Amino acid sequence: MNEDCLKLTIYFGERDRVGDGFLADALVDTFAREKLATSLVMRGSSGFGAKHQLRTDRLLTLSEDLPLVAVAVDRRARIERTLEHVEELDLDGLVTLERARMLTDRFEAVELPRDLHDATKLTVYVGRQARAGSRPAYEAVVDLLHRHGVAGATVLLGVDGTAYGVRQRARFLGRNSDVPLMVISVGDGERIAAALPELGQMLTRPLVTLERIVVCKRDGRRLREPTYVPETDHSGLQTWQKLMVYASEQSQADHGPLYVDLIRRLREAGAAGATSLRGIWGYHGDHTPHGDSFWQLRRRVPVVSVIVDTPANTQRWYAIVDEVTAETGLVTSEVVPAYRASTPAGRRGGLRLADRRRG
Repeated sequence: MNEDCLKLTIYFGERDRVGDGFLADALVDTFAREKLATSLVMRGSSGFGAKHQLRTDRLLTLSEDLPLVAVAVDRRARIERTLEHVEELDLDGLVTLERARMLTDRFEAVELPRDLHDATKLTVYVGRQARAGSRPAYEAVVDLLHRHGVAGATVLLGVDGTAYGVRQRARFLGRNSDVPLMVISVGDGERIAAALPELGQMLTRPLVTLERIVVCKRDGRRLREPTYVPETDHSGLQTWQKLMVYASEQSQADHGPLYVDLIRRLREAGAAGATSLRGIWGYHGDHTPHGDSFWQLRRRVPVVSVIVDTPANTQRWYAIVDEVTAETGLVTSEVVPAYRASTPAGRRGGLRLADRRRG
């Protein structure tokens, strides 16, 4: 297990450009040039940023500049070197750095550090068409986690990215077998640890990260409040907090689909931004794993929504999340040690890592 690992995440717009090309291409070119262990670009289904312009694929007039999320994971030295090139792009959007532990190649029994025993976020990176026996690898991973009683899992599809340093882009004509996707799962650390040996044997070249989280709600039941996080560490560096809401696209709130109502209310309340990503397979709580089916008239896919802000503001946004998830959904909280939001009007935050704190 490599404990000196960082996850770089960038939130931006589909039409954002750098020079003569799109920002998404420039980012993945950078990830490939640095031969990062894994990276992917995902297209969001709904969201808004610092300019508070709503973008959603539910309305044609608002779907021309959908939110994109780029995620890159590798050892600290590689990510820090990559970040230098990313900063040269002078992009508008949100950039975060988070600590993670990384497992690669084949692994067997894994003893989790003490801080991961309570609750853990496990992310598995595999190719879109990778197989585990006779079935898609992502389905096999989700079923394994469900069988071990892990609280939830969501499969998010990449449209571009790198796998072990090689660029893999989705194309209209082609199998796209190596285009990366990610399976995000949340649950008790001991249950996840119990699933890891089988997971390591199931995949040909597994790449897995483990992160510390707090599970706040599950199927409407309050488990824990987001832990209080000081606004700065002992050296004065700012700390930030992230809320993630996992639900089904069919999950309903007072005024329509849960994720749509959540984005609307956060935007009206003045949140700095929020992004919803539609998955292709997954589950939360005790529900059976599900996804799109040819015979379904309504989509049964998971949706994960992400909110990042200061600890004080996060408490405000959690009140909204709590109301919207009164009957369903899985809600988690995490500490984000480095955050920078850039707009034409200026910058907020910085990308120096604050001390680790529980959130």
